[in-house]
Amino acid sequence: MHRFRSSLLSHHRCLHSLQNAGPLCSHLKSRSVIRFSGPDTIKFLQGLLSNDVRRFGEPPREENSPIPTPNVASVVVPPMYAALLTPQGRFLYDLFLYRPPRPEEKLDRTGSGPDNGSGGSVEILADVDNSISDELLATLKKYRLRSKVDIDNVAEDFSCWQRYGRDLSGKTPTVEEPEADSVGWGGGVDSAGKSASHSSDVGWQWFKDPRLDCLGFRGIFPSGTMPPLVESDKETDEENYLMWRLEKGIAEGSTEIPKGEAIPLEYNFAGLNAISFDKGCYVGQELIARTHHRGVIRKRLLPLKFLDNNGKEVEEKVTPGSEVINTASGKKLGSVTTALGFRGMGVLRLDNAFKDTLTIQGQEDIKVMASRPDWWPAEWFQDQQHTAVA
Repeated sequence: MHRFRSSLLSHHRCLHSLQNAGPLCSHLKSRSVIRFSGPDTIKFLQGLLSNDVRRFGEPPREENSPIPTPNVASVVVPPMYAALLTPQGRFLYDLFLYRPPRPEEKLDRTGSGPDNGSGGSVEILADVDNSISDELLATLKKYRLRSKVDIDNVAEDFSCWQRYGRDLSGKTPTVEEPEADSVGWGGGVDSAGKSASHSSDVGWQWFKDPRLDCLGFRGIFPSGTMPPLVESDKETDEENYLMWRLEKGIAEGSTEIPKGEAIPLEYNFAGLNAISFDKGCYVGQELIARTHHRGVIRKRLLPLKFLDNNGKEVEEKVTPGSEVINTASGKKLGSVTTALGFRGMGVLRLDNAFKDTLTIQGQEDIKVMASRPDWWPAEWFQDQQHTAVA
Protein backbone atom coordinates (compact mmCIF):
# COMPACT_ATOMS: atom_id res chain seq x y z
CA MET A 1 0.00 0.00 0.00
CA HIS A 2 1.33 3.33 -0.97
CA ARG A 3 0.96 7.05 -0.40
CA PHE A 4 3.22 9.69 -1.94
CA ARG A 5 4.11 12.93 -0.19
CA SER A 6 2.06 16.00 -1.03
CA SER A 7 2.95 18.26 -3.93
CA LEU A 8 3.21 22.01 -3.48
CA LEU A 9 0.36 22.46 -5.95
CA SER A 10 -3.09 21.07 -5.17
CA HIS A 11 -3.67 17.63 -6.63
CA HIS A 12 -6.92 18.84 -8.14
CA ARG A 13 -5.01 21.43 -10.18
CA CYS A 14 -2.32 18.85 -10.93
CA LEU A 15 -4.82 16.34 -12.32
CA HIS A 16 -6.56 19.00 -14.40
CA SER A 17 -3.23 20.00 -15.94
CA LEU A 18 -2.35 16.35 -16.66
CA GLN A 19 -5.64 15.82 -18.48
CA ASN A 20 -5.01 18.84 -20.66
CA ALA A 21 -1.24 18.57 -21.13
CA GLY A 22 0.55 17.10 -24.08
CA PRO A 23 3.11 14.31 -23.64
CA LEU A 24 4.90 14.26 -20.28
CA CYS A 25 7.93 12.25 -19.23
CA SER A 26 8.97 10.95 -15.81
CA HIS A 27 12.14 9.29 -14.58
CA LEU A 28 10.78 6.38 -12.53
CA LYS A 29 13.02 6.44 -9.48
CA SER A 30 10.75 3.87 -7.85
CA ARG A 31 11.94 1.31 -10.41
CA SER A 32 15.25 -0.48 -10.83
CA VAL A 33 16.81 -2.79 -13.44
CA ILE A 34 18.09 -6.34 -13.22
CA ARG A 35 19.65 -8.39 -16.03
CA PHE A 36 19.24 -12.05 -16.93
CA SER A 37 21.80 -13.63 -19.22
CA GLY A 38 22.90 -17.11 -20.25
CA PRO A 39 21.64 -19.97 -22.42
CA ASP A 40 18.85 -21.00 -20.00
CA THR A 41 17.43 -17.49 -19.52
CA ILE A 42 14.16 -17.96 -21.41
CA LYS A 43 13.54 -21.46 -20.05
CA PHE A 44 14.19 -20.21 -16.50
CA LEU A 45 11.80 -17.25 -16.77
CA GLN A 46 9.16 -19.32 -18.58
CA GLY A 47 8.85 -21.63 -15.58
CA LEU A 48 8.56 -18.75 -13.12
CA LEU A 49 6.54 -15.90 -14.59
CA SER A 50 2.87 -15.48 -15.47
CA ASN A 51 3.42 -14.48 -19.11
CA ASP A 52 4.74 -16.45 -22.08
CA VAL A 53 8.42 -15.50 -22.22
CA ARG A 54 9.08 -17.81 -25.17
CA ARG A 55 8.23 -14.89 -27.45
CA PHE A 56 11.66 -13.47 -26.64
CA GLY A 57 13.24 -16.51 -28.25
CA GLU A 58 11.33 -16.13 -31.52
CA PRO A 59 12.46 -14.03 -34.50
CA PRO A 60 11.14 -10.45 -34.29
CA ARG A 61 8.15 -9.63 -36.50
CA GLU A 62 8.53 -7.26 -39.40
CA GLU A 63 5.52 -5.15 -38.33
CA ASN A 64 7.56 -4.12 -35.27
CA SER A 65 10.30 -2.62 -37.41
CA PRO A 66 11.39 0.99 -36.93
CA ILE A 67 12.96 3.03 -39.71
CA PRO A 68 16.29 1.29 -40.60
CA THR A 69 19.00 3.21 -38.76
CA PRO A 70 22.64 2.41 -37.95
CA ASN A 71 23.04 1.28 -34.34
CA VAL A 72 19.27 0.67 -33.97
CA ALA A 73 17.65 -2.75 -34.43
CA SER A 74 16.11 -3.28 -37.85
CA VAL A 75 13.45 -5.41 -36.15
CA VAL A 76 12.51 -5.34 -32.48
CA VAL A 77 10.75 -7.49 -29.89
CA PRO A 78 8.17 -5.50 -27.89
CA PRO A 79 8.50 -5.58 -24.10
CA MET A 80 6.31 -7.75 -21.91
CA TYR A 81 4.60 -7.27 -18.54
CA ALA A 82 4.60 -10.26 -16.17
CA ALA A 83 4.39 -11.21 -12.52
CA LEU A 84 6.15 -13.58 -10.17
CA LEU A 85 3.66 -15.22 -7.78
CA THR A 86 3.76 -17.31 -4.63
CA PRO A 87 3.11 -21.05 -5.05
CA GLN A 88 -0.41 -20.25 -3.77
CA GLY A 89 -0.99 -17.82 -6.64
CA ARG A 90 -0.63 -14.55 -4.72
CA PHE A 91 1.26 -11.60 -6.16
CA LEU A 92 4.91 -11.04 -5.25
CA TYR A 93 6.62 -8.88 -7.89
CA ASP A 94 5.88 -7.33 -11.28
CA LEU A 95 8.44 -7.11 -14.07
CA PHE A 96 8.62 -5.25 -17.38
CA LEU A 97 10.80 -7.46 -19.56
CA TYR A 98 12.88 -6.19 -22.49
CA ARG A 99 14.99 -8.20 -24.87
CA PRO A 100 17.82 -5.96 -26.11
CA PRO A 101 18.44 -6.31 -29.85
CA ARG A 102 21.07 -8.82 -30.86
CA PRO A 103 23.94 -7.62 -33.07
CA GLU A 104 22.64 -9.53 -36.10
CA GLU A 105 19.29 -7.68 -35.79
CA LYS A 106 20.96 -4.28 -36.16
CA LEU A 107 22.61 -2.52 -39.06
CA ASP A 108 26.31 -1.98 -38.59
CA ARG A 109 27.67 1.54 -38.17
CA THR A 110 27.94 1.97 -41.94
CA GLY A 111 24.23 1.19 -42.33
CA SER A 112 25.05 -1.25 -45.13
CA GLY A 113 24.24 -4.58 -43.48
CA PRO A 114 23.73 -6.61 -40.30
CA ASP A 115 26.27 -6.43 -37.52
CA ASN A 116 28.19 -9.50 -36.34
CA GLY A 117 26.19 -12.27 -34.68
CA SER A 118 25.69 -12.72 -30.94
CA GLY A 119 26.86 -16.31 -30.85
CA GLY A 120 23.55 -17.54 -29.42
CA SER A 121 23.73 -15.55 -26.17
CA VAL A 122 20.46 -14.45 -24.56
CA GLU A 123 19.94 -11.33 -22.47
CA ILE A 124 16.78 -9.94 -20.84
CA LEU A 125 16.52 -6.68 -18.91
CA ALA A 126 13.78 -6.34 -16.28
CA ASP A 127 12.31 -3.11 -14.92
CA VAL A 128 11.33 -3.94 -11.31
CA ASP A 129 10.20 -2.25 -8.08
CA ASN A 130 13.28 -0.60 -6.59
CA SER A 131 12.09 -1.03 -2.99
CA ILE A 132 12.26 -4.83 -3.23
CA SER A 133 15.00 -5.32 -5.83
CA ASP A 134 17.44 -7.03 -3.44
CA GLU A 135 14.70 -9.31 -2.16
CA LEU A 136 13.65 -10.14 -5.73
CA LEU A 137 17.23 -10.99 -6.67
CA ALA A 138 17.49 -13.35 -3.70
CA THR A 139 14.19 -15.01 -4.63
CA LEU A 140 15.20 -15.49 -8.25
CA LYS A 141 18.56 -16.96 -7.26
CA LYS A 142 16.77 -19.39 -4.94
CA TYR A 143 14.80 -20.68 -7.91
CA ARG A 144 17.84 -20.80 -10.21
CA LEU A 145 19.26 -24.11 -8.93
CA ARG A 146 21.40 -25.49 -11.80
CA SER A 147 19.97 -23.34 -14.57
CA LYS A 148 22.61 -21.67 -16.71
CA VAL A 149 21.45 -18.12 -16.11
CA ASP A 150 23.20 -15.17 -14.49
CA ILE A 151 21.09 -12.64 -12.57
CA ASP A 152 22.66 -9.25 -11.91
CA ASN A 153 21.64 -5.95 -10.37
CA VAL A 154 22.39 -3.31 -13.02
CA ALA A 155 20.56 -0.43 -11.33
CA GLU A 156 23.67 1.75 -11.54
CA ASP A 157 23.84 1.32 -15.29
CA PHE A 158 20.21 1.84 -16.34
CA SER A 159 17.18 3.98 -15.54
CA CYS A 160 13.46 3.47 -16.19
CA TRP A 161 11.31 6.15 -17.84
CA GLN A 162 7.64 6.63 -18.73
CA ARG A 163 6.27 8.93 -21.45
CA TYR A 164 2.53 9.57 -21.11
CA GLY A 165 -0.20 12.15 -21.56
CA ARG A 166 -3.28 13.07 -23.48
CA ASP A 167 -1.74 12.99 -26.96
CA LEU A 168 -0.13 9.55 -26.62
CA SER A 169 -3.21 7.35 -26.18
CA GLY A 170 -4.05 4.74 -28.76
CA LYS A 171 -2.62 6.13 -31.98
CA THR A 172 1.05 5.22 -31.99
CA PRO A 173 3.01 2.15 -33.19
CA THR A 174 4.73 -0.42 -31.00
CA VAL A 175 8.05 1.37 -31.35
CA GLU A 176 8.08 5.15 -31.44
CA GLU A 177 9.91 6.65 -34.38
CA PRO A 178 11.06 10.11 -33.26
CA GLU A 179 11.71 12.81 -35.80
CA ALA A 180 15.06 11.97 -37.36
CA ASP A 181 16.20 15.56 -37.56
CA SER A 182 15.59 16.23 -33.87
CA VAL A 183 17.00 13.13 -32.23
CA GLY A 184 19.04 11.40 -34.89
CA TRP A 185 16.81 8.43 -35.70
CA GLY A 186 15.59 7.55 -39.16
CA GLY A 187 17.17 7.53 -42.56
CA GLY A 188 19.76 10.18 -41.66
CA VAL A 189 21.68 10.32 -38.41
CA ASP A 190 23.01 13.51 -36.87
CA SER A 191 25.64 13.20 -34.16
CA ALA A 192 23.92 15.38 -31.56
CA GLY A 193 20.69 13.42 -31.75
CA LYS A 194 22.51 10.13 -31.77
CA SER A 195 24.34 10.91 -28.55
CA ALA A 196 21.01 11.76 -26.90
CA SER A 197 19.31 8.56 -27.94
CA HIS A 198 21.95 5.84 -28.10
CA SER A 199 24.55 4.19 -25.94
CA SER A 200 27.88 3.05 -27.34
CA ASP A 201 26.75 -0.01 -29.23
CA VAL A 202 23.03 -0.35 -28.47
CA GLY A 203 20.16 1.72 -29.84
CA TRP A 204 17.77 2.72 -27.05
CA GLN A 205 14.11 3.19 -27.92
CA TRP A 206 10.74 4.04 -26.43
CA PHE A 207 8.27 1.15 -26.59
CA LYS A 208 4.51 1.24 -26.27
CA ASP A 209 3.63 0.31 -22.69
CA PRO A 210 2.87 -3.45 -22.85
CA ARG A 211 -0.13 -3.07 -20.55
CA LEU A 212 -2.40 -0.47 -22.18
CA ASP A 213 -2.18 2.13 -24.95
CA CYS A 214 -3.48 4.83 -22.60
CA LEU A 215 -0.32 4.51 -20.49
CA GLY A 216 1.85 5.77 -23.33
CA PHE A 217 5.45 4.62 -23.74
CA ARG A 218 8.00 3.03 -21.45
CA GLY A 219 11.72 2.39 -21.79
CA ILE A 220 15.02 1.48 -20.16
CA PHE A 221 17.85 3.90 -20.93
CA PRO A 222 21.50 4.20 -19.88
CA SER A 223 21.87 6.06 -16.59
CA GLY A 224 23.18 9.58 -16.89
CA THR A 225 21.71 10.11 -20.36
CA MET A 226 18.49 11.85 -21.35
CA PRO A 227 16.08 9.65 -23.35
CA PRO A 228 15.03 10.86 -26.79
CA LEU A 229 12.08 13.29 -26.93
CA VAL A 230 12.37 14.29 -23.28
CA GLU A 231 13.76 17.71 -24.14
CA SER A 232 10.81 18.44 -26.40
CA ASP A 233 8.39 17.23 -23.72
CA LYS A 234 8.00 18.33 -20.13
CA GLU A 235 10.00 16.24 -17.70
CA THR A 236 7.90 16.01 -14.58
CA ASP A 237 7.91 14.34 -11.17
CA GLU A 238 7.02 10.65 -10.94
CA GLU A 239 4.10 11.62 -8.71
CA ASN A 240 2.33 12.88 -11.84
CA TYR A 241 2.70 9.45 -13.43
CA LEU A 242 1.07 7.98 -10.31
CA MET A 243 -1.79 10.48 -10.74
CA TRP A 244 -2.15 9.37 -14.36
CA ARG A 245 -2.45 5.75 -13.24
CA LEU A 246 -4.82 6.49 -10.35
CA GLU A 247 -7.32 7.98 -12.77
CA LYS A 248 -7.21 4.74 -14.77
CA GLY A 249 -7.13 2.31 -11.84
CA ILE A 250 -3.75 0.75 -12.64
CA ALA A 251 -1.47 -0.29 -9.79
CA GLU A 252 2.24 -0.95 -10.20
CA GLY A 253 4.89 -2.51 -8.00
CA SER A 254 4.95 -4.49 -4.78
CA THR A 255 4.11 -1.41 -2.73
CA GLU A 256 0.80 -0.61 -4.42
CA ILE A 257 -0.04 -4.29 -4.93
CA PRO A 258 0.19 -5.99 -1.52
CA LYS A 259 3.00 -8.54 -1.69
CA GLY A 260 1.96 -12.06 -0.71
CA GLU A 261 -1.71 -11.05 -0.42
CA ALA A 262 -3.04 -9.67 -3.70
CA ILE A 263 -4.84 -11.97 -6.15
CA PRO A 264 -3.59 -10.90 -9.61
CA LEU A 265 -6.97 -11.22 -11.34
CA GLU A 266 -8.54 -8.88 -8.77
CA TYR A 267 -5.83 -6.36 -9.69
CA ASN A 268 -6.86 -6.72 -13.34
CA PHE A 269 -3.65 -8.39 -14.51
CA ALA A 270 -5.49 -10.26 -17.25
CA GLY A 271 -6.59 -6.94 -18.78
CA LEU A 272 -3.05 -5.59 -18.44
CA ASN A 273 -1.58 -8.33 -20.67
CA ALA A 274 0.39 -9.81 -17.77
CA ILE A 275 -0.99 -13.36 -17.87
CA SER A 276 -0.91 -16.10 -20.48
CA PHE A 277 -3.66 -18.66 -19.92
CA ASP A 278 -2.26 -21.20 -22.38
CA LYS A 279 1.50 -21.18 -21.66
CA GLY A 280 1.53 -24.16 -19.31
CA CYS A 281 2.87 -24.43 -15.80
CA TYR A 282 4.53 -21.67 -13.81
CA VAL A 283 4.73 -20.84 -10.11
CA GLY A 284 1.22 -20.09 -8.79
CA GLN A 285 -0.50 -21.05 -12.05
CA GLU A 286 -3.13 -23.35 -10.50
CA LEU A 287 -5.06 -20.65 -8.62
CA ILE A 288 -4.91 -18.26 -11.58
CA ALA A 289 -6.27 -20.88 -13.98
CA ARG A 290 -9.00 -22.02 -11.58
CA THR A 291 -10.18 -18.47 -10.86
CA HIS A 292 -10.09 -17.55 -14.56
CA HIS A 293 -12.07 -20.58 -15.72
CA ARG A 294 -14.64 -20.10 -12.97
CA GLY A 295 -15.44 -16.96 -14.93
CA VAL A 296 -16.52 -14.46 -12.26
CA ILE A 297 -14.25 -12.04 -10.40
CA ARG A 298 -16.26 -10.63 -7.50
CA LYS A 299 -13.76 -7.93 -6.49
CA ARG A 300 -11.58 -5.69 -8.62
CA LEU A 301 -9.21 -2.76 -8.28
CA LEU A 302 -11.08 0.47 -9.05
CA PRO A 303 -10.25 4.19 -9.32
CA LEU A 304 -11.63 6.14 -6.35
CA LYS A 305 -12.42 9.77 -5.57
CA PHE A 306 -12.84 11.11 -2.04
CA LEU A 307 -15.52 13.80 -1.59
CA ASP A 308 -17.21 15.71 1.21
CA ASN A 309 -20.99 15.91 1.70
CA ASN A 310 -21.18 18.76 -0.81
CA GLY A 311 -19.40 16.79 -3.51
CA LYS A 312 -16.14 18.71 -3.17
CA GLU A 313 -12.83 16.83 -3.45
CA VAL A 314 -11.22 16.05 -0.10
CA GLU A 315 -7.42 16.32 -0.10
CA GLU A 316 -5.06 14.18 1.99
CA LYS A 317 -7.72 12.83 4.36
CA VAL A 318 -7.70 9.16 3.38
CA THR A 319 -4.86 6.73 4.04
CA PRO A 320 -4.11 3.34 2.49
CA GLY A 321 -5.75 0.53 4.44
CA SER A 322 -8.90 2.55 5.15
CA GLU A 323 -12.02 0.39 4.96
CA VAL A 324 -14.76 1.30 2.47
CA ILE A 325 -18.31 0.61 3.68
CA ASN A 326 -21.80 0.90 2.25
CA THR A 327 -23.70 3.02 4.77
CA ALA A 328 -27.04 1.76 3.47
CA SER A 329 -26.27 -1.86 4.39
CA GLY A 330 -23.38 -1.44 6.84
CA LYS A 331 -21.34 -3.94 4.83
CA LYS A 332 -17.62 -3.62 4.18
CA LEU A 333 -16.88 -3.59 0.46
CA GLY A 334 -13.08 -3.56 0.55
CA SER A 335 -10.24 -1.19 1.30
CA VAL A 336 -8.19 1.65 -0.13
CA THR A 337 -4.81 0.45 -1.41
CA THR A 338 -3.29 3.71 -2.69
CA ALA A 339 -4.12 7.37 -1.98
CA LEU A 340 -2.85 10.68 -3.35
CA GLY A 341 -4.71 13.92 -2.85
CA PHE A 342 -8.42 13.37 -3.54
CA ARG A 343 -7.77 10.24 -5.63
CA GLY A 344 -6.99 6.66 -4.82
CA MET A 345 -7.47 3.03 -5.75
CA GLY A 346 -9.11 0.22 -3.88
CA VAL A 347 -10.20 -3.38 -4.28
CA LEU A 348 -14.00 -3.41 -3.84
CA ARG A 349 -16.84 -5.86 -4.28
CA LEU A 350 -18.41 -5.09 -7.62
CA ASP A 351 -22.00 -5.78 -6.52
CA ASN A 352 -22.08 -2.54 -4.48
CA ALA A 353 -19.02 -0.63 -5.64
CA PHE A 354 -20.85 1.92 -7.80
CA LYS A 355 -23.53 3.00 -5.34
CA ASP A 356 -23.60 6.57 -3.99
CA THR A 357 -23.69 5.44 -0.34
CA LEU A 358 -20.00 4.51 0.09
CA THR A 359 -17.91 6.10 2.84
CA ILE A 360 -14.67 5.54 4.75
CA GLN A 361 -15.20 3.63 7.98
CA GLY A 362 -14.62 5.96 10.92
CA GLN A 363 -14.72 8.95 8.55
CA GLU A 364 -18.34 8.82 7.46
CA ASP A 365 -18.19 12.46 6.36
CA ILE A 366 -15.91 11.37 3.49
CA LYS A 367 -17.77 9.86 0.57
CA VAL A 368 -16.14 7.42 -1.81
CA MET A 369 -16.98 7.43 -5.50
CA ALA A 370 -15.72 4.49 -7.54
CA SER A 371 -15.67 4.51 -11.34
CA ARG A 372 -15.35 2.00 -14.17
CA PRO A 373 -12.18 2.57 -16.21
CA ASP A 374 -12.71 3.13 -19.93
CA TRP A 375 -10.16 0.45 -20.79
CA TRP A 376 -12.07 -2.40 -19.12
CA PRO A 377 -13.10 -5.21 -21.52
CA ALA A 378 -16.85 -5.51 -22.13
CA GLU A 379 -17.02 -8.92 -20.45
CA TRP A 380 -15.98 -7.43 -17.12
CA PHE A 381 -19.19 -5.41 -17.10
CA GLN A 382 -21.08 -8.65 -17.62
CA ASP A 383 -19.19 -10.15 -14.67
CA GLN A 384 -20.31 -7.17 -12.61
CA GLN A 385 -23.96 -7.78 -13.52
CA HIS A 386 -23.66 -11.47 -12.67
CA THR A 387 -22.06 -10.60 -9.33
CA ALA A 388 -24.89 -8.20 -8.48
CA VAL A 389 -27.47 -10.92 -9.17
CA ALA A 390 -25.61 -13.63 -7.23
